[in-house]
Amino acid sequence: MSARPSASLSLIDRCLDLCRLPAADLLRDVVYRRLWSSILISSLGGQITMLSLPLTAAVLLHASPTQMGWLTAMEIVPFVLFSLPGGVWLDRVRKLPVYIVGEVTLAIAVGSIPVAAWLGWLSMPWLYVVAFLLGTVYTVAGSAAQIVLTQVVSPDRLVEAHAKNALASSGAEVAGPGVAGALIKLVGAPMALAVDALLLLSSALILRGVRVKEQLHRSRNAHFWRDMKTGVGFVCRHRLLFSLAVSVGGWQMCNQAAQVVQILFATRVLGLSAQSVGLSYIALGAGTVLASIFGHRISGWLGPGPCLVTGFGITGLGWMILALAPANAWGVGAFALALFAFGVGAVLIFINFLSLRQAVTPTPLLGRMTSTIRWLTLIPAGPGALLGGWLGEHVSLRAALLFSGVGALLLTLLASQLRAIRTVKTLPTVADEHQMLGVETQPGGLNLQSANGN
Repeated sequence: MSARPSASLSLIDRCLDLCRLPAADLLRDVVYRRLWSSILISSLGGQITMLSLPLTAAVLLHASPTQMGWLTAMEIVPFVLFSLPGGVWLDRVRKLPVYIVGEVTLAIAVGSIPVAAWLGWLSMPWLYVVAFLLGTVYTVAGSAAQIVLTQVVSPDRLVEAHAKNALASSGAEVAGPGVAGALIKLVGAPMALAVDALLLLSSALILRGVRVKEQLHRSRNAHFWRDMKTGVGFVCRHRLLFSLAVSVGGWQMCNQAAQVVQILFATRVLGLSAQSVGLSYIALGAGTVLASIFGHRISGWLGPGPCLVTGFGITGLGWMILALAPANAWGVGAFALALFAFGVGAVLIFINFLSLRQAVTPTPLLGRMTSTIRWLTLIPAGPGALLGGWLGEHVSLRAALLFSGVGALLLTLLASQLRAIRTVKTLPTVADEHQMLGVETQPGGLNLQSANGN
């Protein structure tokens, strides 16, 4: 089984060599390239899940907009429940093993859906449980994955690294929807998820070959609740981090409201088949590829802060276009255009959002900062998903999209007035706060007191 990911990795290496990359390109680094390859393969599987899971609910199980809202909310709930304690735990353990176990767990979760369909057990409650498990993995292992990147890449190259990671995801978003659409037509949405499970297992095996040097940090007086409070306090007192959390949290509310009804709108208002939806999502991939290629340059030109705000506006315009789209061929074109706009805007948001927050955080606080930020930004996401579902069922699907578009455009205006974001023209550097926190570094050591306290 290990030969397959090795063969995949070797193929990726040969492709990169043919691209004649510059000597200083990050992809010339063997360790980063392995991490990037894992992201590429995992993202391809993620595209299958992104389409197959909601299509299974909407088409096979005939879910209502409210049920679709609950399906999305169940994936968000773990972020609210587990982000803060998960961040404290992550600051005490090695991150790469957590990342690997997370990929394997995702494979088991999505693989359970085709098994349940084959046995005749598949139902909305089953999908709710799977969504909750996926959200739990994204909460903990997803934070670990973000920190692993900082162990592989120097701080001054974080924007470049996140842009290249986005390019890997973008490549998957170009190929993934077409592959997913073909699989869904051939074997059905539930069975297509079996392919995602295999890709996730391959990603986990590739990650086993990543070599990082991680120093675990121990505190003389470690205490679980106090350490968690320190992480929350650090984010809330840091003007840039808190401004980022509030603005991206507002965007997540709009985003989740749109995501809940987007496929329902495509299938029930525009009349698209499952395969046509998959093909339309190629536009999303094209948008992310474009933004991933030029995002680093745009960020350097506008500055990380203004570039992030620009992303809010682009996604908002996309949702507005879709909300006003007619139910004919022009509407199908508007659906693709909205997906394209989302791809561009989301990449501009997240390559800067991730880079800014990692650049200003001391290493001993990365786990708690990451989890606190994700907690703060996703608290509005759950209500956004439920609101989108309620609007879609009790008003109209267009109303939910209109809420998302207007909300994102208003957020663009408000965020552009926040000095902490507007004035960030270059990537800031981290302040040395180790002494203030009373942190000691012990290479390769684990704080037993902290582990017991957990």
